[in-house]
Amino acid sequence: MTIDEIGTLIRDGGTFYLPRDFGGRYQLELRRTPVDLIEPGVRLVGVLVGADLVGADGVAPA
Repeated sequence: MTIDEIGTLIRDGGTFYLPRDFGGRYQLELRRTPVDLIEPGVRLVGVLVGADLVGADGVAPA
């Protein structure tokens, strides 16, 4: 399933998450570490690979 959402990128230890509008959050598998995008609004595009795990194809400013 393709994921295309806008939200706030957060980091907990070495793991990145995108809180979901309807509760919960997606854990992200990222190819690079987008430290410059932590907390501002971002657009996440990726593929759902697990219950709450997204293989991110891209994370960019919203």
